[in-house]
Amino acid sequence: MIRQDALDALPVRAALPGLADALEGHGTAVLVAPPGTGKTTLVPLVLAGLVGGGPARRVVVAEPRRIAARAASRRMAWLLGERSGESVGHTVRGERVVGRRTRVEVVTTGVLLQRLQRDQELAGVDVVVLDECHERHLDADTAAAFLLDVRQTLRPELRLVAASATTDAEGWAALLGGAPVVEAQGVSYPVEVVWAPPARPVRPPHGMRVDPALLAHVASVVRRALAERPGDVLCFLPGVGEIARVAGTLGALEGVDVLQVHGRAPAAVQDAVLAPGGRRRVVLATSVAESSLTVPGVRAVVDAGLAREPRVDHARGLSALATVRASRAAARQRAGRAGREAPGAVYRCWAEAEDARLPGFPAPEIKVADLTAFALQAAVWGDPGATGLALLDPPPGGAMAAAREVLTAIGAVDRAGRATGRGTLLARLGLHPRLGRALLDAVASGAGSPGTAAEVVALLSEEPPREYGDDLGSALRAARRGGDAYGARWRTETRRLRSAAGEDGPAAGAAGTAGDGPATGAGGPAGGLPAARRHGPAGGGTTAGVRGATGGGSAAGARGATGSGSAAGADGPAGIVAALAFPERVARKDGGSYLMASGTRAELSEGSALRGAPWIAVAVADRPVGRGHARVLLGAAIDEGVARRTASALLTEGEEVRWAGGDVVARRVERLGAIELAAHPLRDPDRALVRRALLEGLRKEGFGLLRGAEAAAGLRQRLAFLHRHLGAPWPDVRDEALHARVDEWLEPELSRARRRADLARIDAAQALGRLLPWSTGEAARLDELAPERITVPSGSRVRIDYGDPDRPVLAVKLQEMFGLQHSPEVAGVPVLVHLLSPAGRPAAVTADLASFWRDGYKGVRAELRGRYPKHPWPEDPAGAEPTRYTKARLGR
Repeated sequence: MIRQDALDALPVRAALPGLADALEGHGTAVLVAPPGTGKTTLVPLVLAGLVGGGPARRVVVAEPRRIAARAASRRMAWLLGERSGESVGHTVRGERVVGRRTRVEVVTTGVLLQRLQRDQELAGVDVVVLDECHERHLDADTAAAFLLDVRQTLRPELRLVAASATTDAEGWAALLGGAPVVEAQGVSYPVEVVWAPPARPVRPPHGMRVDPALLAHVASVVRRALAERPGDVLCFLPGVGEIARVAGTLGALEGVDVLQVHGRAPAAVQDAVLAPGGRRRVVLATSVAESSLTVPGVRAVVDAGLAREPRVDHARGLSALATVRASRAAARQRAGRAGREAPGAVYRCWAEAEDARLPGFPAPEIKVADLTAFALQAAVWGDPGATGLALLDPPPGGAMAAAREVLTAIGAVDRAGRATGRGTLLARLGLHPRLGRALLDAVASGAGSPGTAAEVVALLSEEPPREYGDDLGSALRAARRGGDAYGARWRTETRRLRSAAGEDGPAAGAAGTAGDGPATGAGGPAGGLPAARRHGPAGGGTTAGVRGATGGGSAAGARGATGSGSAAGADGPAGIVAALAFPERVARKDGGSYLMASGTRAELSEGSALRGAPWIAVAVADRPVGRGHARVLLGAAIDEGVARRTASALLTEGEEVRWAGGDVVARRVERLGAIELAAHPLRDPDRALVRRALLEGLRKEGFGLLRGAEAAAGLRQRLAFLHRHLGAPWPDVRDEALHARVDEWLEPELSRARRRADLARIDAAQALGRLLPWSTGEAARLDELAPERITVPSGSRVRIDYGDPDRPVLAVKLQEMFGLQHSPEVAGVPVLVHLLSPAGRPAAVTADLASFWRDGYKGVRAELRGRYPKHPWPEDPAGAEPTRYTKARLGR
């Protein structure tokens, strides 16, 4: 029996006529409706003709999360007085609840993408509703682009609704070809904002880390909200770990149930949250409760102000979720949950002054996430570069290039980026392409049966709880025997993957429940695509030898592999699968850490079960605050044979000639990426490589490696002075300029050199002389324009210091300059004269001797003649006789 009273109470009803007109006239619409108005429940029922008496249609509603898809399906079925699976059903990964009479099906965006790749026409579907568009999940953006492509090329009658609580309505309207925007007004009550920052500063989030002091503060604010406000309390936290920690801090609250809501929560807990109970509740939730779920009874919201977003560290080859400050848009969404049923309050755990510095909106996933799965989706769709897809934000070029490199290496796309037959198979699996590659190649690599490989891949497709430990083999055993919610989901996914990897081939089991969430791949044949996207498969098979972030698709053993080829012990399959999925993360123990094939170092935590393993395959890692090394969160022990086979595309062997330890080192080296496997000395290395190594040594250690470098330094300074003041044809002799012209001045000696000792035989000054302007005749004027020494009035020949090319320096005893009226010049530049005392210490500095004799000399004379009475100190130095001697010698 239809619950008409509940349907009539939904505020979105007032916007339904406008929505119907928009779809009738334009075929697309943007529906903006606050949470709780009924956009997710009433609108699909009306569009399907299940309520309101409209024509019967089949409607697909796409939700970003499994928990939201299930909840929406059950809510709509309840409104119709039915059970889920009758007129309304749902399909998520590993669960399909639909019947022959189903007219509204709620799916995840990942499942929708799978269907679009298998059947671009979406035969039998009349309307698609993309819900929660404001969250900008990558799968939702991709699905919207594909659907618009289908409408333009195959099915212009397919109706499309982009629905959201708060979104960029104008942007989505433009994307949908000028679609009308329909707004529904929600019923909301005043929400008081209570600023509740921690009393003491807390450390900002970094990676997945959240300061425990902040979580303790959040727990105290929850207690405060319980004491100050009636009803239930909804607390927003970034992830499962933080929810568990705050729940533990709260402990047992008298008369209050503490519920933990997230994607991994058991169905019973999810159901309990969505139904009001007799006792007060504290609901600790991730962002799933911002708009996807409506929690009844909430009068107070506690907002920790944090969110999780995907991030890729291309430099270290790591991708993971990162904790960030929640956007102002998310904060508004969260606050609104307190005013759904009555006046409420939101307790924000940050200072009011910080609010203006928060980002306006969450970052679109396409801008920050790993794009490997997206790139495969686009390639199978027929648009490898995604240049023809209607997207609110284009994918970053660097991230797409990195994704194509991975896909090429595993044989999913050809060199032009087009999907291969193997790529289509990978896409059908509903997994990230890396995990799909591991599932396809695991058996041939020695990982045991397809069932065992499926178990490990299922474990990697949803990271296991931290209490399972960091050893993938131990985590697998824990999942096998575990009776927790994770174990139940793992077993469901394992069954799906066993079917996909079984005797029927990887296409089996892909239908219907192939995958959901941002890690899904794409599937479907290349034929039958919209005309604008149609490209046939470029061929099956794999591609090996690709220089990149992953190993080749082939599971064949590599030449020269050592070991038996199977990891030791019962955990061998886990290591093989992890290494196949992340070949650039196979790592060998190197001192106190592990060196991964990617070149990144990784460390194990204290007490890790993997400590001591010579080789490991790193499945999950992050980078702790303040550390350059990665930290292994999940990995498995392997041996060298497994590392060689699974990462065979990273195997290289060749001559390496480089400058190391102060000399040329020439070896034949076998490497697995950055890991050196074996090395043997080279007796007759390639001369070009040796020359390059010698130049590397000169860059690192300087031209002091050449003979007579000290004398040559004086020549370089003189030439630098002339180049500075006269320019061409006098050469630039800075280090970078000399390296750029090395062929002109250091040959042929450099080509004959083989080691450091040979460099020490090259006369540096003679070599530099080749750069002098001999052809113009100017070289002969070197000593005239920049003499090494000049004769001073006493007759001494004193060296000029050209260390500062702007102003040469002449350091000479003061008495030797008597009688000289003007400062000496070289190349027209006055020399800076350092006048020294009889003991050789600086007494005065001047560039104008005449001025010094007139004004400065008196003070110097008064200070020094008593200290040096044996030396002449005439009253008129400008007219006195210069001398190198004391008064006694002058008298003789």
